[in-house]
Amino acid sequence: MSETRPISLWNVGGVHFGQGAVAQCPIGLAERGCTRAFVVTTPHVSNLVASLLAQLAERGIAAEVWDRLAAEPTLTEFDDALRTARACGADCVIGLGGGSVMDVAKLVAALFDGRQQIEDVIGVDRLAGRTLPLVCIPTTSGTGSEVTPIAILEDEADELKKGTVSRHLVPDVACLDPELTVSMPRAVTASTGLDAMTHCIEAFANRFAHPIVDSFALEGVRLIAANLQRACDDGGDLPARAAMLRASYYGGLCLGPVNTAAVHALAYPLGGRFHVPHGIANAILLPHVLRFNLEAAPARYAQIAAALGVERTGNDLRDAETGIERIEALSRACGVTGGMSAHGISSNAIPHMAAAAMTVTRLLDRNLRVVTEEDAFRIYEAAL
Repeated sequence: MSETRPISLWNVGGVHFGQGAVAQCPIGLAERGCTRAFVVTTPHVSNLVASLLAQLAERGIAAEVWDRLAAEPTLTEFDDALRTARACGADCVIGLGGGSVMDVAKLVAALFDGRQQIEDVIGVDRLAGRTLPLVCIPTTSGTGSEVTPIAILEDEADELKKGTVSRHLVPDVACLDPELTVSMPRAVTASTGLDAMTHCIEAFANRFAHPIVDSFALEGVRLIAANLQRACDDGGDLPARAAMLRASYYGGLCLGPVNTAAVHALAYPLGGRFHVPHGIANAILLPHVLRFNLEAAPARYAQIAAALGVERTGNDLRDAETGIERIEALSRACGVTGGMSAHGISSNAIPHMAAAAMTVTRLLDRNLRVVTEEDAFRIYEAAL
C-alpha cells in the first residue's frame, strides 16, 4: 500500500487512508453544503488544528474550535461542548484527536437538535438519529472511534464510564492520516496501541465472534505485535505509524458487530473512579482476564498467540499461555509496567470496583466465561 498519497479504502463509507488524507475532510463537508464547522479537539494538537482550519477556509467553511477536554470525557464536559456548538450555529462537526475527542464529537453531532438528552441515549440502540454531518480524524492509534458506532462518557456521579451504541454514531467521513500520529508521545502510543490490541483480542475470543470480524481482529493483532514497539521507540517511523493506524481501524471495525468483553468491563471502574488512562487499564487487566478465560476456548487463544508471533506447538493451552506472556513482554517493552497499585489503587477499592463492573452487562454478556462478582474480585486481586 502506497503511503505517498491518500488512499480511499471504502468510497461508500467515506473512509480515506494515507498521507494527506486529512484533505478529504473539507472536501466531504463542502460537498454536503456545510459552511460552519464545530471542531472538537485538544490543545495538544494545536498545530494540526491550524492546518485543518486553513484547509476548511479554502473551501469557504468557517470554524469554531472547542478544546476544553481535560482528559477522558465526562458528562459535564460533553454538556459544555454541546452548548458551545449550539451557540455558534454549527452545521457540521469535526472530531480531531484521540478517541475521547471523537466520542464527544459524535455525540454533539447526534444530540445537537435537542430532541433527546444524553441520559436518553446511554445504552444500545436508543439514539433516534444524528442531526449534523460528522467527520472524524484520529491523531492516535487506539480506539478506532472514527469507524465505530460507540461513544463513551464518564458519569462522574456513578464513577463509571457509560456507553452509547448506535449506527447513527458512525461518521460520514473518516480521514486516517499517519502523518497526524507521528507527534504522539511514547506513553500515549503505548497506551492507545495496547487498547487497540485489546479490541482485537476481545472481539476474536468472544461469544459473538464472526468469521468476517475474525479476519480484522487477527490482522490487527499481527500489525500491533510487529509495529507497536517500533512506533514507541521511534515516533517518526512512518511505516510503523501507518501500520498502527490500520490496526486501530481494524479494531474499530470489530466493535460494532462484535464488541469487547470482560477486559473492558473491568477496566471501566479503573478509569471512572481512579482516572487510569483507558489503554493502561486494559493493559493491566488483559493478561489476567485472558488467563481466566483460557479454559473456555484454548484453540481461539492459540490462534491469537500465533498472530502475536508464537510458533505453534500443537498444544493449544501452552501456546496460548506463551501468547499471554508475549503480551506482557510487549507491554513492558513499551514502558507499561506495574499493576493497579502503581496507579494508587489498593485492595480496599476492589469490592466497590467489582460491584461496579458487574453493571457493564452489555460487555460481560459477550465474554467467553460467565464472570461473577467474586470472579471480578479475584481478577482485580491478581492485577494489583
